[in-house]
Amino acid sequence: MTGGEGATSMNPNKALWEKGDFTRIAASMRERGEALVNQLGITEGLKVLDLGCGDGTTALPAARLGADVLGVDIARNLVEAGNKRAKEQGLTNCKFQEGDASNLHELKDHTFDLVVSIFGAMFAPKPFDVAKEMVRVTRPGGRIIMGNWIPNDPTLVAQILKISSSYSPPPPEGFISPMTWGNESNVIERFGAAGVPKEKISCVRDTYTFNYPSAPSELVDVFRKYYGPTMNAFEAAEKNGRANDLQNGLGRVDKLNPDSDAGKQHEGGEALDQLVVAGGDTA
Repeated sequence: MTGGEGATSMNPNKALWEKGDFTRIAASMRERGEALVNQLGITEGLKVLDLGCGDGTTALPAARLGADVLGVDIARNLVEAGNKRAKEQGLTNCKFQEGDASNLHELKDHTFDLVVSIFGAMFAPKPFDVAKEMVRVTRPGGRIIMGNWIPNDPTLVAQILKISSSYSPPPPEGFISPMTWGNESNVIERFGAAGVPKEKISCVRDTYTFNYPSAPSELVDVFRKYYGPTMNAFEAAEKNGRANDLQNGLGRVDKLNPDSDAGKQHEGGEALDQLVVAGGDTA
C-alpha cells in the first residue's frame, strides 16, 4: 500500500501499512494476482511500475514475464519483503523501493510503459495528486491499470473496511475515503484533471478471488490480526468498550459468500480501471 505526506514525525499512512503483517493476507492473493498480470499483455523489456505493490503480488509475476519492474510502496517492511522475494526467485529485473503515490518525486516523467496499482494507490491521500503522478510517470500512449474496491459492495473486503471504519478514530480533516476510487465518475474526474480524456478511460467490474487454505471465518481473523485498518479499528473499539460489537460485526462478514468452500473465499466487486494516456497509440 502507498501514500501519505512527508513529515518529521511518523507518517500516519506509512504507520498504518507498516502495522501488522500484510504479507499474511497477500499470500492469499498470489494466484489471482498472477492471473491478472497474465491478462495485461506484458512483453519482455516492458517498463512496469507497480504502485502500492505490497510484497510483489503483481510485480513479481510481471517480472517473470520479462518486464523490467519497479515496485513502490510506502511501507518499509513490505518493500523489504518484496526485495527478498525477488532475490529468492532470481528476478534481477524486479526491485522494490519506498515511495509515496501522491508524490513520486524520485521518478522521472514518461518513464513507464505500464503503471499498475491493484488495491494500492487507492489508499493514498490526495487522490487527484495520485492520478496526476501516475499520468506523469507514464509514457505517452502507455497504460495505467487500477484495481479498486467498490464502496458498499456486499463482499468481504468492502464490508471489512466499512465495518472497521465505523469503529475507527475520526479521520483527519479533509480525508477522502479510498473507496471513492471504486466509483467510475470519480476515476474519470481525477484522471481528467490529470489530462486524460474521458474516451481514454474504461472501467470494468470484475471479481477478485482470495485463496485461503482454511474456512472463510479464519480469513476474516487474519484481517483482524494483520491488516492495519482492522487493527486500528479494534484498538479504538477496545478503548471505547465496543470490541465485542466489532467482533460480532466482522463475524457476520464470512457468511456473505455461502457458496465458498473451506479453501476459497470469493471477493466480488472491484473496478478494474484501464486508462490509456493521451498522446499515443492505445497499446
